[in-house]
Formats: sequence, structure tokens, C-alpha cells
Amino acid sequence: MENMKLIDSYGRKINYMRLAVTDRCNLRCRYCMPAQGVPKVTPQEILSYEELYLVARTAVSMGIEKIRVTGGEPLVRKGILEFLNRLSSISGLKELVLTTNGLLLEEMAEDLARAGVQRLNISLDSFDQQTFKEITRCGDLKKVSAGIAAAEQAGIPVKINMVVMRGVNDAELLDFAALTLKKPHAVRFIEYMPTIKEENWQSLVVPGSEILERIAQKFTYKNLDHAELAGPARNYHIEGAKGSIGVITPLSGHFCGDCNRIRLTAAGTVRSCLFSEREYDLKPFLRAGDAAAVKVALRRIVGDKPGQHQITSTEADHQAFAMSSIGG
Repeated sequence: MENMKLIDSYGRKINYMRLAVTDRCNLRCRYCMPAQGVPKVTPQEILSYEELYLVARTAVSMGIEKIRVTGGEPLVRKGILEFLNRLSSISGLKELVLTTNGLLLEEMAEDLARAGVQRLNISLDSFDQQTFKEITRCGDLKKVSAGIAAAEQAGIPVKINMVVMRGVNDAELLDFAALTLKKPHAVRFIEYMPTIKEENWQSLVVPGSEILERIAQKFTYKNLDHAELAGPARNYHIEGAKGSIGVITPLSGHFCGDCNRIRLTAAGTVRSCLFSEREYDLKPFLRAGDAAAVKVALRRIVGDKPGQHQITSTEADHQAFAMSSIGG
């Protein structure tokens, strides 16, 4: 029933939740966290699987139709497969997807498919081992490549997320676009976001319009329709390609007017906007097993969702934060 849906004060239907199961990660990507790392949340502060399941089940009963499991790196948490299997069985949930850096996929892809994961978003910012290692600070590109191959073998559709950074990996734009010619993957080009406020971050931003212009120099593409539960990407199909490309423009082209999501951290706080500093702590209600209180809190969170954030390609007045701490 429509009156059971989560509708914010701007009339946007909120039907997508990002659910972080851990703040831990086996990479240290430069755009995600500072070089010195971030303070670790104690195990006592991290939500249990039972608490995560309670908020997921409650949210779906209120109109959430898509859940993306994130981290940190979600596959490093023990028991993740059993939890995903429980999530996939929630009545009313239409999409269960997972974001991963791919390092553990080779061993886990088949089990993820059996657990009910319907799609994988894999973070991959370079095809060059040296560049990949510089971005991730410790990553092994061969493991990620093997993980992608394992996901293909398991029959899980793959989206590849590339954070485009000028002077770092933007020379590989055409290589990533060309991947869709032979593979049925969806490749997403994401504008660099100044979450950690790296010094001179503005120089790293490649606007989405420039990304498309550079791709158009080699490839002919056309617009694709935007699905209701899709994320913020504007999607395109290169002539003759098996897959698709997309551009996500959080800085140069705000998509806030169509934002349909909220995000829960592994420590139990909820943000209705990535760049909002207003957080709501669900942990007391979840620890008490109080689904009714969780419902009230979720309605309040959605009701307070801002119209848009104020970050641009040159200005960012938010407090710096690590993406790993709020669900990627």
C-alpha cells in the first residue's frame, strides 16, 4: 500500500538501503581513507547479524525494495554467507546486491550465488598493476581479476566501478569502456569525491561530461533507460558492445533530485545523505529488538532527508570522513 512507503518531504520514494556489515577492509584505497588509516570501531560497537537482519526486515516491510551490502569490505566478515542467505529470503525484497573489492571473490563467488546475491559491484580503478597498487596501497590486481572471472563463472552479473582521478588513472578510460565490447559487464565511471579532503583534491576531479567526451572520441554510444531501482548512474550502450557504460556525477551533476536511498553503518548509525553530517543512532532500538521503534526512527530519518548536498567540483565544506566508515 502506498501509505506504507517511505516518502521524504520532497516526494522522493526511498526504496534502497545500503547496509554496511563491517568497517574493516583488506585494502587502503587513497580516495577512501587517509594514508594513516582510520580508528577501528570496537567489536562491541559493530551490529550483530541479528541486529542487521532486524533493520533490514523492518526496512523492507516499510517499502525498501533493494539492499546493497557494503563495508569496508563485506567479505572479510565471518558468517557473511549465512547472513546473505537470510537477507535474500526476506519477503518483499526485490534486489540483493553486494559491493566488494574482489580480493576474496575467487574463493567465494559460487557461494555468493547460492546465497542469493543477484549482482556484484566490484571496485577496480586500474588495469595496470603498479597504478592499482598505488591507488589501493596494498592491492593485488591478479586476485581481483581472478575474482571477476569467478563471478562470471558463477553466473552473477558484474558491475565494475572505476573512480576516475586525473593524472592517476584517467588515461585508462578508453580501456575500461572497451571492456564492455567483449564482456557483458556494466562499467561505471565515478567522479572523484573529496570525502577525506585530500590536499588539492580539486585537481583530481574529471567531470562526467569530460569522461563522455573522451569516450566519444573513439566510441559511438546511445542512452539507456533508467530502471526504477538503479543507482545514480546515467547509462549508455556502446555500439556493438555486450555490456554498458555509465557515469556517476556527484559533483558536476547532482542527482539528488532522484536520490532514493539511505545508508546504515556497521555501527548502527543511519545517514540519509552521504555528505550530510546528521546521523541517527539505531543501535539502542536494535539492541533492544524493538522493531516498532526502528520504524519510527526510519520514518524520521527519511522525513529529514535533505533536498541536496552542497558539494561541487571546487568546494567542499563538509567534515572529512572515510568512506569505509559509512558504507562505501
